[in-house]
Amino acid sequence: MATSFLPSSLILTTGVEDSGLFTDVASTAPTTPDRDLSYSMALSATLAPDYEKPLPLDRAHVSPVKKQYVSRICCVGAGYVGGPTAAVIAYHNPDILVTVVDKNEERIRRWNSKHLPIYEPGLAEIVRIARDGSKGFRLPNEPAENDNADSRTPHGAYNRRNGPYSTEKHVHYRIPNLIFSDKVSESISAADIVLIAVNTPTKSRGVGAGSATDMTAFEAVTKEVARHAMPGAIIVEKSTVPCRTAEFIQKTVSWQLLSPKSLREEEPGQLMTSQMTNQRPGVYFEILSNPEFLSAGTAVKDLMHPDRILIGSSKTPSGLRAADTLARIYEAWVPRSRIIKTNVYSSELAKLVANSMLAQRISSINSISAICEKTGADVSEIAESIGCDPRIGDKFLKAGIGFGGSCFKKDILSLVYLAESLGLDEVGEYWRQVVKMNEYQRDRFSRRVIQRLNNTLAGKKITLLGYAFKANTSDTRESPAFEIIKTFLEEGPRQIAVYDPCCNPEVVKTEIKQLLKDRTALEEDGGPIAIHPNVYNACDHSDAILITTEFDEFRSTPAESNESHPSSQSSRLVDPRPFYDQPSPMDIFLLQKYLLSTAPAGRYPNDDPFKRYLPEPGCPSSCPDCSLIRTSGLPAAGNSDENRLREKLDWRRISSCMKKPKLLFDGKGIIDASELALLGIHVESVGR
Repeated sequence: MATSFLPSSLILTTGVEDSGLFTDVASTAPTTPDRDLSYSMALSATLAPDYEKPLPLDRAHVSPVKKQYVSRICCVGAGYVGGPTAAVIAYHNPDILVTVVDKNEERIRRWNSKHLPIYEPGLAEIVRIARDGSKGFRLPNEPAENDNADSRTPHGAYNRRNGPYSTEKHVHYRIPNLIFSDKVSESISAADIVLIAVNTPTKSRGVGAGSATDMTAFEAVTKEVARHAMPGAIIVEKSTVPCRTAEFIQKTVSWQLLSPKSLREEEPGQLMTSQMTNQRPGVYFEILSNPEFLSAGTAVKDLMHPDRILIGSSKTPSGLRAADTLARIYEAWVPRSRIIKTNVYSSELAKLVANSMLAQRISSINSISAICEKTGADVSEIAESIGCDPRIGDKFLKAGIGFGGSCFKKDILSLVYLAESLGLDEVGEYWRQVVKMNEYQRDRFSRRVIQRLNNTLAGKKITLLGYAFKANTSDTRESPAFEIIKTFLEEGPRQIAVYDPCCNPEVVKTEIKQLLKDRTALEEDGGPIAIHPNVYNACDHSDAILITTEFDEFRSTPAESNESHPSSQSSRLVDPRPFYDQPSPMDIFLLQKYLLSTAPAGRYPNDDPFKRYLPEPGCPSSCPDCSLIRTSGLPAAGNSDENRLREKLDWRRISSCMKKPKLLFDGKGIIDASELALLGIHVESVGR
């Protein structure tokens, strides 16, 4: 086990049974407060040395202050946000014990094994070092001969002293400081900082269904934190939440409802006044908002090279000190200039607005693509033209079949609900149209395919290349490909073949069966849907091929890069040596990436150029992930050989096995139509 490398002083004791944290809790929708009830609660940082209890708020600004140091962080939620975020924090802060907790025992089991529950490039390496520890090693400090020693990524040049350097650096061994556990309450009670990173989907029923945020899991965690967090702990919102959620947390951690019986007897309007009692008198917490700005497929890059870290707090002395405490965690690898501090409600709203604005740009260019297809204009040429205008910029102007994923649609609808709750119906309708345009674009693409196939799919085979909603991830939530499959099923095709290089076929089959609620949809059950582990089998004798995810191996055009984004600067992969100081975790990470990218295949066994890895946790004979690999030949989440480029498609081979007329519908703008025309394939792209 990973904890076997921990000193006894750092190993958490077990035995405290948790209450049901994420189950049997009624769904609740956020409401918009009609007045500002925000207030600050004193941190343990406001304690005077001679005091045992927090000082009154009116004395906090005049009392002696103890600087707060962080030794333990607890992240509640081991999903797409909590797992990678906690892993990167632990990797850069080896002196802080980071515990990730979740009630889902299967998810925790996979985080504690070599079968991580999610796939993100670079994540396995980060988790392995922080969770398992590493050996000491000697790092060669001479830059490669074909690299300029003065060439640096921005972080590599940061805080460096010019002068002589040693040709070899000794890097000490590292003990594990990342734990994954299902012991929720005890991990919360031991933490100086508690991050809440649980799922906050859109409500599917009740008031606000279809737009309001379902705060079921978030509310349950907040109550658990209120019961178990140590006095003075900093509570941090990592989940994407409605604006003014911090106020809800403050009320929850300060007050506990008496009993279910008293709640039923009391009038609803009196709950906040007569039926609340302080269950932990004298215990105060500070609430921060620290939203994530991660993009699936580049989550590790976004965490390692963030363009900004946003921390929202109250503007009281204790609130500002809490923000400074959290900022010091990030300063281990993030320049201070990229850490932005705001009030807590601005931070909450900024996350919703950021995703909404990005989605708006996608829907905007997609609306123009419909006009282009009717007029003969080329949407890519229009995007290039308007992108040269510095007031507009060229980001998120790639026309396609629309956005997917768990964030954009959910966050836009949350913004819609907020606007409508405030009586701003016109504002809500404006943003709702962004979602409508996205759905229109996807459906328009499906109809175009059907029309070009003589308005019928009967007896025909359609191949979808890509099932994940985005490249380089196994995340299939709100996947446009799934909605296209649903549309095609109504047309009675002979086969709908699906291939995705980052999704295990068996996992995709299970998901499709659950989402369609149709036990006869899959080929093995007599249905038309076939999930293929081999791309050429998926394309064999196909009447039409659809590009539904922008994986680089599908491309016949060069991959685009965003050189202005900090996360992309690391992808230039220059040799970061020589190191004048002791190499930081970031330095080692960048050097390892550089060495793996420039070395011939097989040069470094196990992708370990420094021979620092400790053995990964072993799996029992009953491990379901090992069984899945034995039956399918693929891991459950992603490509385990992520440091090697996946092989590009041989379009000549695909052309030779397609039915005539050979039709390819490019839903992501990654195919050169003129190049494939030489192979006899007719390409139709969005916006052309």
